[in-house]
Amino acid sequence: MLTTPQVVIHPASRASSRIQQYEDESDYDDDDDDGTFLRPSFLTSTTASETGNNTAIDINDDVGGGGDDGGADDIAPRSEQIANHHANNSVGASSSAAVNNHVASRRGSVSVHHKPSEDEDEDEVKGTLRPPETSGGGSGGYWGAASRPSSPGVIMGDPGGGSETSSIMPPPSRPKSRLDQGGATSKYNNLSYWKARKVLFYKNGDPFFPGVEFRFKPGRDIVSLESLLDKLSLRMDLPRGARYVFSMDGDRKLRLEELEDGASYVVSSYKTFKQASYGRKNGVWYGPALPAQGWKPPLSRKSSIVEAGDVPPPGVGSKPSSGRVIRIINNQDHTVQCRVLLNLRTSQPFEEVLEDLGQVLKMNGAKRMYTVAGQEVRSFSQLRNEFADVDTFYLATSVGALASPVRRSRSRAATHNHMQLVEDAREAGTRSRRARSKSRARILYAGELDIVRATNDFSVVDVMKEEPIRVTIRGLRRTFYPPLHHPPHDNSPPEKRLQISWVYGYRGTDSKRNLWVLPTGEMLYFVGAVAVLYDRDEDAQRHYIGHTEDIQCMDLHPSREMVASGQRAGRNRKTQAHIRIWSTETLLTLYVFGMGEFEIGVSAVAFSQLNGGSYVLAVDGGRERILSVWQWQWGHLLGKVATLQDDLTGAAFHPLDDNLLITHGKGHLTFWTRRKDGFFERTDIIKPTSRTNITTLQFEQDGDVVTADGDGFITIYSVDSDGAYFVRMEFEAHTKGISALVMLSEGTLLSGGEKDRKIIAWDTLQNYKKITETKLPESAGGVRSIYPQRPGRNDGNIYVGTTRNNIMEGSLQRRFNQVVFGHSRHLWGLAVHPDDDMFATGGHDKNIAMWRRNKLLWSVQVRSEFQSGLYESVSLCFHPFGVVLAAGSTEGHLVVLNAENGAPVVTIRVCGSPLNCLGYNPAGDMIALGSQNGSVYLFRVSRDGFSYKKWNKIRGSQPLTQLDWSTDGCYLQTVTADYDLVFWDIKNVVTEKSSIGMKDVKWYTHNATIGFLVAGIWNNRFYPMASLIVTANRSAAHDLLVTGDADGYLRLFRYPCLSAKAEYNEEKVYSMQIATARFMYNDKNVVTVGGTDATLILWDVIDD
Repeated sequence: MLTTPQVVIHPASRASSRIQQYEDESDYDDDDDDGTFLRPSFLTSTTASETGNNTAIDINDDVGGGGDDGGADDIAPRSEQIANHHANNSVGASSSAAVNNHVASRRGSVSVHHKPSEDEDEDEVKGTLRPPETSGGGSGGYWGAASRPSSPGVIMGDPGGGSETSSIMPPPSRPKSRLDQGGATSKYNNLSYWKARKVLFYKNGDPFFPGVEFRFKPGRDIVSLESLLDKLSLRMDLPRGARYVFSMDGDRKLRLEELEDGASYVVSSYKTFKQASYGRKNGVWYGPALPAQGWKPPLSRKSSIVEAGDVPPPGVGSKPSSGRVIRIINNQDHTVQCRVLLNLRTSQPFEEVLEDLGQVLKMNGAKRMYTVAGQEVRSFSQLRNEFADVDTFYLATSVGALASPVRRSRSRAATHNHMQLVEDAREAGTRSRRARSKSRARILYAGELDIVRATNDFSVVDVMKEEPIRVTIRGLRRTFYPPLHHPPHDNSPPEKRLQISWVYGYRGTDSKRNLWVLPTGEMLYFVGAVAVLYDRDEDAQRHYIGHTEDIQCMDLHPSREMVASGQRAGRNRKTQAHIRIWSTETLLTLYVFGMGEFEIGVSAVAFSQLNGGSYVLAVDGGRERILSVWQWQWGHLLGKVATLQDDLTGAAFHPLDDNLLITHGKGHLTFWTRRKDGFFERTDIIKPTSRTNITTLQFEQDGDVVTADGDGFITIYSVDSDGAYFVRMEFEAHTKGISALVMLSEGTLLSGGEKDRKIIAWDTLQNYKKITETKLPESAGGVRSIYPQRPGRNDGNIYVGTTRNNIMEGSLQRRFNQVVFGHSRHLWGLAVHPDDDMFATGGHDKNIAMWRRNKLLWSVQVRSEFQSGLYESVSLCFHPFGVVLAAGSTEGHLVVLNAENGAPVVTIRVCGSPLNCLGYNPAGDMIALGSQNGSVYLFRVSRDGFSYKKWNKIRGSQPLTQLDWSTDGCYLQTVTADYDLVFWDIKNVVTEKSSIGMKDVKWYTHNATIGFLVAGIWNNRFYPMASLIVTANRSAAHDLLVTGDADGYLRLFRYPCLSAKAEYNEEKVYSMQIATARFMYNDKNVVTVGGTDATLILWDVIDD
């Protein structure tokens, strides 16, 4: 049979990472309604195999030396790839011409594929589909100028895009012709290598982890071991992400092809393999999958990569021997739960066991046990066999009383009587229910018709108009019912994005030597993961946001044009601890090095002085406190040594010797001499047995070392003719600890006390004679860092960073003024003004501050009338008229302040628990306060918020975290600490238990993190399902939603956000949870507070 050749033109591949190509949603078709998995769009185009043609001609259009050649045999030889790699990285017209000639020659290649007909043997000719390749290329540093790294994996056939330590799949050599491909011995030419694999991964050291099952095709879904580890990092909760893969006997796997189909492996963040009985959970052993027995419902194939939690393991071969641990839930009150160890071989009847379990859950007459799916459990044999994989069960008192989870009724009346009311539908369901077969398991469904009570005037059509949304939060499933009318949802990302406008405060509570002045006059310091460059003259800030976790240390280059900053380690591979070199002029990242070298974080960093800052030292914050020296231009590690000092607080290069390093800390002062072979010679000046805590050090012009300790003493060390160090001088400078030393150009030494708040000047040329001293005010805090305002000029003006996160300016001859104000402890309270560009903050530092954009209007500390203590604020709220500000304290007090000047209006003791949330109703005549004890307290408000009278109290059981009023002021919705949505009827002063009855209520604000209209922020497909959303806020225009999670990610969605496929714009400048995020009154700005790190940031909402 004659067939016509078909020409298949492959488009040029994009110049990006291949891992990003496969993860890009545009390269994949959406799932069909039946759940079948579709191939990538570039593989589902019309091919010879689909049309029945016997011949196909591929015209390759490659860019940068890489493209889709249509088969594994078209891969260029390794020598040619290396030559192209160097050609792409070289500079000059000759190298560019060579690359262009190679591209031109590749574009002209035409290959003819012979495809056997249906009658021919399929094994005669074998072809292999390869994904499109990307062009190689290098750039300066690890990631070049990019501020956010991509996955560092190196892919088969890709000459660039990764490090030498990455897992590389070597490409096969190119045969002379296509006729020779049958004799190729490379396993990559064998179709069996590209066969789909199913692999089970366990967590290192956790024998009760059930395992994560991955199904993938090498070369399509997973292209390298690095990309597999990236996906495992998102699926498994590991301390530093997935980094190493071991077999079950401890052998490390270095390449993707070493993973066998159907095998099990162990994933770890560290190189140490821990022997354990992996695969055990509740007495059940999960081994390799065995053939299923009996009838099972068909499973739809959603994706080529499936997690074990999505598909239940087979029940065959996993029977518990004598007992198992299960979770039982009271069907009448789902908050009553308990985990029990059940003996499956007891002689006690099953009915009596159910009664005993009911007594544990405070139930009288428990007679029935159901699974989450609604199946009834009638015997111990079912728990051993049929329900061996089920861990959660509900106890009920009667047949058919199961009320959670809600499912559609399988009664025929549920599908034919939609126009009837609830009672009619229930009667019809009873008449038409067919008899149950004894051979089939009894499945009881609690349909939505059974949940809707006849007391509510809802028809079946209204209830079933739109499907409820079910999300899983902390392992428990929540169901949210749709309102009859809501705005249409859009899963596309919003047309707005967030950009930092202003960063408030300064990090002085837990870091030292963190304040500098640039040649432009800008102050340089860091807050959270942001480096701030503040120009006082222009009243403007610039921000470097290249870091993904909190900055822990920083140093200024001797040229004062570059900065080295080190960050702490995050929880995944993309947030590893590393060091960045960046420009103060352009704010571009110049070099990144140290990825994977630091365990916990970089605790100290410093430039060398003698060679112009070519070297950088770094101290790892891990257990061994490793000291390393780097040549940062090339990212080369020159040497490292384990200091083994638990409390190492700082390190520095000697200004006259780049091979001499000094580290100091508690009971520790050591000189390290680096040899040419990379080893270090150690000289201990103060040994660990000493109690002296060296807090900071400086150098005299002749090289003598000046140290300060925690007892207030300053010590000068000199070197004798034999090279030995001795104490030249020691004197007491402060009453307690010294936290800062600065050597000025004229030989004056400035010392700052952390406890006594004194700044003293010493003349080093006159044997350290005291010149003068001054003292900071008590509200400013102790001295943390000192730096001259104009380095090189002897005018005496200095900047002082304090322990209370403030920056002061002044001199020893005049008083100090506050330049930067910040909260010094946990910051939780945030409220925005209803009709002005103002907002208020309050935290555990007992300060309540009012801001107008970047200006501090006032700051007060409210003192109790009958006690000597101050109030710590955890929640704030403005009156709808904006005239007063209400604050809830940790001691259960309601504090009301005048919004104009901060003067106290009234203070009321509400309860003995913290008031976590509060809010005024839209009319402003009532305020509701949600407490840690789970109750809601109601107060009548009069005189525009200046008069309060207690009205009532509604008791609850779980701590409340968020609160919203309805637009009519009749209802409240609150979110508990366990992420349960609770409704309150204010008129009847009761808790509203019907969630369906509240589905059409309009809410005045939407600060709740759960609900139908914000369900898309949970279980989102674009970030880990384990992410906990801590805060959420709806814009005034009801078109945007801002959320913050426990990992420090700030995301901007469209509102409403209903689907888990909703896309967003994301920012990451916090390392820990974002406590609160709020839109300003005009939706042009967003304010966020960082909780434990006291970081306060103002964001601009700009067009994307």
